[in-house]
Amino acid sequence: MNFQDKVVIVTGGSSGIGAAIAIKFAEEGAKVAIVGRNKVKLDVVAKQCGNPLVIVADVSKDADVKRIIDETLKQFGKLDVLINNAGIAQSASIQADNAMAVFDNVISTNLRSVVHLTHLAAPHLVKTKGNIVNISSVAAVRVISSGSFSYCTSKAGLDHFSRSVAQELAESGVRVNTVNPGPVRTDIVENMGAPKDMQEAIFKQMLDMTALSRVSDPEEIADLVLFLASDKAKAITGSAFVTDNGMLLKVQDRQKN
Repeated sequence: MNFQDKVVIVTGGSSGIGAAIAIKFAEEGAKVAIVGRNKVKLDVVAKQCGNPLVIVADVSKDADVKRIIDETLKQFGKLDVLINNAGIAQSASIQADNAMAVFDNVISTNLRSVVHLTHLAAPHLVKTKGNIVNISSVAAVRVISSGSFSYCTSKAGLDHFSRSVAQELAESGVRVNTVNPGPVRTDIVENMGAPKDMQEAIFKQMLDMTALSRVSDPEEIADLVLFLASDKAKAITGSAFVTDNGMLLKVQDRQKN
């Protein structure tokens, strides 16, 4: 796949799936804008991306979202691909005192920011006949764990938002798709505050929840994202691609029993 001189924004690009996506786009010749809150981590990723534009920003803040688009256009003059990858996972019971605080925080980062970025990016993507890939989750399809109503709702909303704007933007030649990973070995568990021994236990639990008995590496998700963003996927829009090592199969089997 060749993305020579294509301009790509990757949010949540400081680690994990976002970092892998940014690096692979850069390897294929793209001009990459990597976005994240942690400058130290962003700089580490930037060293593997040639000469990217590094944008320290919080996608849950409206001013930062506008700055992401403005700085990318100022640096590169156009936009071809938008990868909405930034996301957080926080748990809370619907009966918990902090239920609404957690809900608002998760929705703001996982869904509202995507809507806002898409709103601002769309006119520029129309000009280049570009496309959008949103990173969702199997949690959009099926509830995996208790207390995850905020995360599941945000991802289900993201999937349906993606289909909605895919329909609208199709007449302008802009494609929109989602990738729905299952368990992936990233720092999301660490970011939730789990100590190292607990992190390994959680990843082992994730492995046991898959039919293929494995947890994906971020590069596997990046490969699928690049395919969807490429001309090889020119007939694909409004679709959600599950890459979960058979996690949904295992959940279905467990529920039957």
